[in-house]
Amino acid sequence: MYDTALVLIVAALSAGAIIAIATQARALDALTMGDDLAAHLGLHVERRKMLLLALATLLASASVSVCGLIAFVGLIIPHAARGLVGPQHRRLLPASIALGSAFLVIVDGLGRVLFYPTEVPVGIFTALVGAPFFLALLRRKRRDIWSHGL
Repeated sequence: MYDTALVLIVAALSAGAIIAIATQARALDALTMGDDLAAHLGLHVERRKMLLLALATLLASASVSVCGLIAFVGLIIPHAARGLVGPQHRRLLPASIALGSAFLVIVDGLGRVLFYPTEVPVGIFTALVGAPFFLALLRRKRRDIWSHGL
């Protein structure tokens, strides 16, 4: 079991980082269009990238410190959420949080129930979903590169 103080600290850090990232939704949208366009829109691109990188690092390290490393969630969920709600970060960020939470609850439940009384680690199920997903992304990217000549 975890110490309540540790969980509260990680929850507070995570909530603060999530709120800070949510306030950067427009900047994230601008950055997805490229550094030059974002700079023309008035963003200090390198400063904004460093801020977003620091916030993402805080979020990742806080969650890993309590939950451990869970492979492929950061790859699968944002792509799935983008397919559901579109590319605007104002909707994409909350959708990724909700979808990621639901995904982990489901795969954790499967890991506890499917092979009862043996408990299968959640990372095995995320890898079973994530590896084919990653390969499909690579295949699509390679096909796009060959078809567009990039």
